[in-house]
Amino acid sequence: MAKFDTWESYLYPVPDNQTLRNLFGERDPDVLAQIEYMETADRQREIEIGDVVIPRTYDAEHLRAIHRHLFQDVYEWAREYRTVNMAKNLSSFADARTNPPHGSYSIHRYLEDVHQLVANTQWNSLSQNEFAASAATVFVYLNQAHPFREGNGRALKVFMEHVAEQSRFTLDFGRVSREVWNNRSMLSGPNPGAYEPEPDLMVPVFKAVAVARSPIKRERNRRSEVRERISGEISRRTRERLDRQRRQQPYRGASEIVVSGSGRHIDLAKARGPGSLLELVHIAMLAFQALHISQESLLADDP
Repeated sequence: MAKFDTWESYLYPVPDNQTLRNLFGERDPDVLAQIEYMETADRQREIEIGDVVIPRTYDAEHLRAIHRHLFQDVYEWAREYRTVNMAKNLSSFADARTNPPHGSYSIHRYLEDVHQLVANTQWNSLSQNEFAASAATVFVYLNQAHPFREGNGRALKVFMEHVAEQSRFTLDFGRVSREVWNNRSMLSGPNPGAYEPEPDLMVPVFKAVAVARSPIKRERNRRSEVRERISGEISRRTRERLDRQRRQQPYRGASEIVVSGSGRHIDLAKARGPGSLLELVHIAMLAFQALHISQESLLADDP
């Protein structure tokens, strides 16, 4: 990767020094903006529909993984922290040159605070007002970190959508204008000489964009969680069984399993001989059939 360690190193030489170096070799900043929008929109869709799995760790690596996926087709330095300090209008963001990275005012310190804020909040029990206050606080720390040379806005919104997954709300950023979002974000930075950003102006913004998650979507989320658990269990059992076959050792595990929701008991004694993989496939099919639970039963205990 090329070295990006000065303001000029991110840009093309004169006369194209208003354009960020990019993987398309595009020197026109307006054309680059259009390319960036189209490429990142496609990549964001991949995240939203689950084609790409980004672990929900809610830390610096989580945010960097989002940025990497969104901008991998546009910038060589996607996912890398910026190496230059940045300011925008009234906002002056975290110091990129603080050494070591955990030092005062550094990007990493703000992202560590984000991780703690997310981890210490009981998101699934929050009312809309409480959610707005908590989400606004997380966001202003993210925004103050502003860890990338370009693409912070889109990456931060995806991160906040991941945070909202833990709650009873989704985020519809189209419910506020771009001007309101940018102005409130700009004014949420720390007071001069202070460390903590100010979330108050972002609270009504997050209250406006927070939309109660629909019962159908909650049902789909719960079905997805069940599928993930069953898939993981089947994969684990399959791996163990194949390992035993390779070692030519007799099966010493449980004698049967119960497929939840089906009432079926599967005798694993048959799995001790040849062809046991077919038995495990049969188990998997029964397990997924058990997922066809009525919507009424799923929603009975929904908040």
